[in-house]
Amino acid sequence: MNKIATTAEPEKEREAPRSNAPSAEAVPAWSDSRPAAGPKNPHGWPSRLRSYFILNPLIWAYTLTLGTLSLASSFFDRNGRIQHNFARLWSWLIMKTVQSPVKVTGMNIDKDIDKDKSATPIPRVYAVTHASALDIPILYVHLPFQFRIIFKSELLAYPFIGWHLKRSGQVCINQQNPAASIGAVKSALRSLRNGTPLVIFPEGGRTRDGGVQPFLPGAFFLAIKAQAEIVPIALVGTFDLLPMNTYHIKCQPLEMRVGAPVSTAGLTLRDTDAVSAKVKAAIEALHSAPRTT
Repeated sequence: MNKIATTAEPEKEREAPRSNAPSAEAVPAWSDSRPAAGPKNPHGWPSRLRSYFILNPLIWAYTLTLGTLSLASSFFDRNGRIQHNFARLWSWLIMKTVQSPVKVTGMNIDKDIDKDKSATPIPRVYAVTHASALDIPILYVHLPFQFRIIFKSELLAYPFIGWHLKRSGQVCINQQNPAASIGAVKSALRSLRNGTPLVIFPEGGRTRDGGVQPFLPGAFFLAIKAQAEIVPIALVGTFDLLPMNTYHIKCQPLEMRVGAPVSTAGLTLRDTDAVSAKVKAAIEALHSAPRTT
């Protein structure tokens, strides 16, 4: 019945309803009847030109200048403090240049981790999402203590950046041949047990779609071996800021969300998968929470 009524609709019911809007003749000449313009795209061609001809050249200038100074200081900087300060200055200049303020939320990180030498150091591993080449500058600016980064050996091929990573005591892991990284693993364990935190990117590389990627097997091997706390960190907005395979920096506000530590006390390597799942769930919760204003 309904089908018949729909297909055999009377002609008068199919007529378009009359509009109550005034006709063109009824609109006064002084009235602006044009539709309101839509919002402008803040990342259009002016943003691209600024990125290609101002922001990127400045970042390379910072990298060449401070990278050279950092490398020179490595010949007499035994504990890496001077090189860490150069990296922090490099990062601060970059973040000021790209005009993308970072709001830090979450647990209160111990800012005296480098100052109180009498306290027993708590080994910590900071597990961070990785979506952009600018993630590392954010960490150097907003983690207020010395740390070491676990990085993949492919980065050694980059001039200045790779040289700095190698000379400043960062931990190089060869993902293709883990057995070749035994020396670096032992060094990282010593650093952890002495109270120097490690930063790891458990996804193994930058995400290609902005989402949290699967974690590498054994990502938290070092944390369990050192019985360290794992602190989850989600960097929000960095994928839109500068994703892979582009030099267009889309300046915008960012967030660094720090979660509660996950303890590995009493755990063994058999618990690696369980620890990885727990940390991944914590990072996903931080990453998917609504943006704050």
